[in-house]
Formats: sequence, structure tokens, C-alpha cells
Amino acid sequence: MERDLDDGTNGFPTSSNAADLRREADWWRGCVLYQIYPRSFQDSNGDGIGDLAGITRRIAHVASLGVDAIWISPFMTSPMKDFGYDIANYRDVDPIFGTLDDFDALVAEAHRLGLKVIIDQVLSHTSSLHPWFVTSRSCRDNDKADWYVWADPRPDGTPPNNWLSVFGGTSWEWDSRRRQYYLHNFLASQPDLNFHNEAVRRALLDDVRFWLERGVDGFRLDTANFYFHDAALRDNPPLGEELRSEVMASRNQPYNFQDHVHDKNRPEVLTFFGELRALLDEYGAMAVGEVGERIRGVELMAEYTTGSDRLQMCYAFDFLSGNMPSPAAIRRTIERFEEAGPGGWACWAFSNHDVERHASRWTAGGRDTEKTLRLAAGILMTLRGSVCLYQGEELGLTEADIAYEDLVDPYGINFWPEVKGRDGCRTPMAWEAGEDHAGFSAARPWLPVPSEHAARAVDAMETDPGSLLHFYRRLIGFRRGHPALGRGAITFLDAPEGVLAFVRDVGSGEEGPGERLLCVFNLGEEPVRFDLPAGLDPQALDGHGFAGRREGAGIHLGDHDGFIGALSPGAHGFGRI
Repeated sequence: MERDLDDGTNGFPTSSNAADLRREADWWRGCVLYQIYPRSFQDSNGDGIGDLAGITRRIAHVASLGVDAIWISPFMTSPMKDFGYDIANYRDVDPIFGTLDDFDALVAEAHRLGLKVIIDQVLSHTSSLHPWFVTSRSCRDNDKADWYVWADPRPDGTPPNNWLSVFGGTSWEWDSRRRQYYLHNFLASQPDLNFHNEAVRRALLDDVRFWLERGVDGFRLDTANFYFHDAALRDNPPLGEELRSEVMASRNQPYNFQDHVHDKNRPEVLTFFGELRALLDEYGAMAVGEVGERIRGVELMAEYTTGSDRLQMCYAFDFLSGNMPSPAAIRRTIERFEEAGPGGWACWAFSNHDVERHASRWTAGGRDTEKTLRLAAGILMTLRGSVCLYQGEELGLTEADIAYEDLVDPYGINFWPEVKGRDGCRTPMAWEAGEDHAGFSAARPWLPVPSEHAARAVDAMETDPGSLLHFYRRLIGFRRGHPALGRGAITFLDAPEGVLAFVRDVGSGEEGPGERLLCVFNLGEEPVRFDLPAGLDPQALDGHGFAGRREGAGIHLGDHDGFIGALSPGAHGFGRI
């Protein structure tokens, strides 16, 4: 099923040419992104690894969902120590994924189907095989000597400070040729670039421009809050145990014992964001930054996206870890962001390539999987901000249980068995239930395809009108048809325990007629009644797929159910009800 929606309208009504032009410039506001992990999407050449030609082959499925754009995880030249997040050449495609011609063909097909193309840019660090680092480590007086973060040892030979790597151990690696340590926030084979050096920033922007010239519409910025380090190399202070993050790790990992105020989250990063934004604006492109921080990630998101000289949007890990959040936790997270940066813009997600799939996380304790996944989709598609779906989310793919001998993720191998790493969420996409490896490849895939995933393959769900796949299509279409959900304000309402309730509101103006929607969701496992606040008279809307219904002065909700109703239009920013 093809679409012809590459007009920047995001499915909203238009009222003037000026509005059309403005909307094209900020098409990302309220958009739905679909993340593709290329190793696991579709193998086209029979080597067991997904590639760019495979994405092109299957991209019509993505377009059929009604999303606005694809985000493609790294495919550039890399030794694959961290599966593409260790780049050795920013301007070429790794041979396992294809060629630049394959990439150009993918962009052309995506644009023909009305999809924008977002690609991963890993700017905070490179591979140790990148020519820049090969030169930098050769001696202390070459033209790249200061392109990475080098430091002398302490008098006793130990690293210069207490900074730790996300992947375990110190974040400093000794280099015997320079007789210095270099910084690596991740693997030792991923040395950190020195963003204090203006020449480094200029070179990275030139690499970004290379892809803009090839027609990409934007970038997902890996570890955007890691770009700068404290130039004085001060020790990180300890973090109170009650605040230790559980993102990608358990509480007993040393990395989470520190308050990372000096090795990341530095205020200097705004300098680079301004330089990057100026380049993006030349092409009408956008950037969504990953904020690898949970303790104050929402506040950093707001800081990084408030103003025309910063990133367009960011996401953090508040909804990407742990069990199903309570309504109070969801409300608190959104309100924290709104209060910290009223002019900022968030991109919300429940799953991605770095965390356990929410189809497993959110159904812990015996929750009904199908109902929970539909409920999760409804919440995600109605929150203020943009949305990112991870491949297979529309099928309800669960976290795969990967045997230790099949692990390839260095993070999982290092911390097994307490932490199983990221392989469980990176297994191949399921396309055809009756084919070998669910139609992903004719060869043995780089990670196994679980039998329970094959049973939920795309072709199996296509034939069932009541499947989760068709539910996602209807819900995305419903979102596109209602301006308040794409760009409107949000105001939360007090509700019974287990119920999340809010109003989405967009005033009359360039977006067309005003619209106010009441959204109510029951996260509990028992039916509940939500009493309508005085003055609210919602008229139930069809098309979203939930069964909640109006009963007099209240809304009746079944377990894991929702209700979306239209309210009389009001002024934008009407305040609390």
C-alpha cells in the first residue's frame, strides 16, 4: 500500500501557502518515526545479515503503517566491534550492508513512498581504526594529535581520574606509543573525539553535510549528551544509591555509582548544537538527539530542544526501561518536560535497539499481552511530542531469550548473566511464518529467529483484520487525522488510581479549526469508571480501536482499555481543568 503524503502536511488540513511552507520546515513536529535496525530487517544476499537492499525490498510495509519517516541505525564502514556504532569511515557504506548506490536507491524508494529518511550519526566517538585516530595515536605532534581526549597518567601510573566506561571498567585506555591514556566512554575500541577542538567539530559537520547532499532528511544523534567532557578532567562525585540508574544495567554496576557531571552532560554541548542546527537549517533537515541519562534526562531533553539554535527534538530513557509505568509516573515525566522547556519538543518511545522490548517488560507479572500492547500503543500515540516505533513493535515481538553461546553483544557477554545485553531485542524481523528464519534470510541469521516470533510474522497478521498490526495502522491513521494529537498542548486531569487522563488541545489558526480531545486510559486489570470533570462533555470518536464508552457523566473503561472523545474547541493553552 503506497502513500503520497510527502507534502509536509503530516496529514493535517492546510489554510495557506505560508502554513504549508512552515509545516514542511517542521514536518518532524508530531511525526511518527519507524526505527530500522539494518542487520535484522531483511537479508537480500544470503549471508544471514540484513542490508540496505533488504530494507528497500521491505520498505513498503513500513509505508503501509502510515508513519512519516524511517530511522536507520548505523550502516557506515565499521569493524563492527559494537555493530556499527564504531565508525571507521563516516562517508561510506560498510560492505556487509551494500554500497552507496544501494543507499541512494533506498532513499529514492523511501521518498517515492512518502517517507522521510533519518540516519544514525555517531559523532561522540569513532572506531580506533578511523584514520583520524590512527594518526592521533602515532605521536604527540601531528595534525590530529588533539583530535581525541588524551591525558597523562597520575604519578603512580593510574588513569587521570575516576571516570568509568558504560561497558565496564575504567574509561581510560593506555597507549604505549604516546605514553598517555585516551578516553572511551564505551569500548576501548571506541575512542572519544575532543569536541573542545574546533577543527574536530568542523570535520564532523562536513561529514554530516555529505549525507545531507545525498538527500537524507535528518539524523538520530547517538549519545548526544556525551559530546563534551570536562576539560579539567575532574573526578565525578558519587551518586546516592537511591538515584542509581537502572538504564541498561543493574544497580550493582560501578558506572551507576557516579554522578556523571564531568564525563557527559556538559553545558558546552550547546555550542555544537548551534553549529549543527545552522547546517541542518540550510537543508530543511532535523535531528533527534539520544540523551543517555535517566536521572535528569527529561530536563536535558528540554534544555537541548528549547530554542531555534538547538536540536529539534530529543529522547531519553524514562520509558525505555523497567516495568509498565504507573499513570502517575507517566504524568510526572511529561509534566517535568513541559515545565523545564515549554518550547522544547520530545520524541517518546517504549522500545528500541538498546533495551528489552516493552512487549516483555510491560507484561511482567502475568498481564494480558495483547491488551497491554494495544494500551501501550494508544498511550504513545496520544502523548504530546513525536513518536518512535521500533521494528517489530507493530507485531508485538517479545524479547528473545538468547543462549549464552549465541550472544554477540559485547555488553551482554561482559555482564552475563545478571545483564543479558541487547541481543534479545535485535533478533531478525519476522516476515513469513512458514519460511525458514521467518523469511528474513535463506541462510542462518546472525542472531536466531525465535519460533514465537515466526508465529507473529507480517504475513500471518495481514490476514487477520483484528491483529495488532492492523490495530497499529488504524491508530496511526487516527493520530494523523487529528491535529490536537500531532501538535496540540497537553493538560493532565486527576483520575482514579490506575487511570491516565489528559486533554490534547490545538487552537484555531494555521493548523485549521481548533480541536480538543479527551484521552483516558485504564492501565489496571479491572474495569473502572472515570467521572467527567465539570464542564467536559466529550463525544466519542471512532477509529482508534478502544472500547471505552460514555455513560452519563462518566466514562466506562474495561481493563487495559481507552477512550478518546472530542470536546468543544477551545483556545490553545487553556490551562488546567
